[in-house]
Amino acid sequence: MKEINAADFQQEVLNGGKVVVDFYSTECPPCEALAPKFDAMAELYGEKIKFVKIFRQGNRELATELGVSSSPTLLFFENGKQIFDTISGGIKKSEIVERLDKMLTSEEVKVIKSNQKKTVSEYDVAILGGGPAGLTAGIYLGQAKIKTVLIDPALPGGYMGITHQVSNYPGFEQPQPGFMLAHYMSEQAKHTGIDFKVAVDITSVDLMKKEIVIDELETIKAKKIIIATGTTPNTMNAPGESEFKGKGISYCATCDAKYFVDKEVTVIGGGNSAVEEALFITKFASKVTMIHQFDKLTANQTAIEQLQANEKIVVMYEHEPRKFEKRDGKMITILEDLKTKETKELAADGVFVFIGFKSNVAVLGEHLPKMNNWGYIITDEDMKTNLPDIYAVGDIISKKYRQITTAVADGTIAAITISKE
Repeated sequence: MKEINAADFQQEVLNGGKVVVDFYSTECPPCEALAPKFDAMAELYGEKIKFVKIFRQGNRELATELGVSSSPTLLFFENGKQIFDTISGGIKKSEIVERLDKMLTSEEVKVIKSNQKKTVSEYDVAILGGGPAGLTAGIYLGQAKIKTVLIDPALPGGYMGITHQVSNYPGFEQPQPGFMLAHYMSEQAKHTGIDFKVAVDITSVDLMKKEIVIDELETIKAKKIIIATGTTPNTMNAPGESEFKGKGISYCATCDAKYFVDKEVTVIGGGNSAVEEALFITKFASKVTMIHQFDKLTANQTAIEQLQANEKIVVMYEHEPRKFEKRDGKMITILEDLKTKETKELAADGVFVFIGFKSNVAVLGEHLPKMNNWGYIITDEDMKTNLPDIYAVGDIISKKYRQITTAVADGTIAAITISKE
């Protein structure tokens, strides 16, 4: 592994044959997560491909010239020309391997794969998921000197990490950006000494054997497992939705409605959650326009009557979003009238999507804990599931309220229970 600067770029990269460049920064959690994977790839592929690192903060002009605007960012070069797309942020090992393999012949790849060694790691506790529930459990377990590993296919923070601002978490006088609260929690957990394996591919999970395989090569064996995989908001997969997620499109009224005082808001959905959240948003917004695909709302009658009595809410029935754009600071929802097939535009200060959540249980393998009718894991007051030595915490469990504070409480209870056993 070689570190270079802008003065070395011509010789080491443009004249260097097959090269992978890592632009990194300091105080950068995604960079820290990438470093061990990048080192491992350099050791494995190093005879065929050169691996170099460039400190982005010290080489800003070069980074700008190459279109690098975030850390870490990986660029791939061959004979002086950049190949493939760049990858940045929470980079997974599989994303790197896919591109490296394309730079080599099939025979070269075969030889490299044969040199890969599978490893086994043993822990007292493995935490699946790095949101507030998993991080809190990690903090308590680390302080109790229990050998613990936290595993997450993304970066620590979960849904909290992409929340615009959090103003109802105790201990902070001013609202905190969600990513900063995630950073504080993950750094606190790291200081306790627990291991982090984040931005990894979870190959398989066997809750009966208490074995988790990551990146196809490392098997993690634990005496106990805490499931903290959370939920994922259902999305429409409409163009612009992912681009403006957290930047005009929100999935949490409790989190974000307070930032729309005397402003106009669009709400997508027509079920119980959509109606209840729309009513909540009217405490702040001057107008709420609901978009619903059917000719009547699917919420319960009491909620519908409350909505109909609220003068701030207008419902557009039999319409569906087709695209989201941002113009002059306004969120533009491009709609299709399902009756006339006419296309319309609706401008607002923000968009809230409430078309349901799904629990992230697909990653857990074949032997699942007992769940309720909606796919959420059932636990007792100690966060134990019906499977031996398997706990569940946070949004993945069956409970009435899903907030950062309730997730933190769940993680606390599970960790203390384990610590006392």
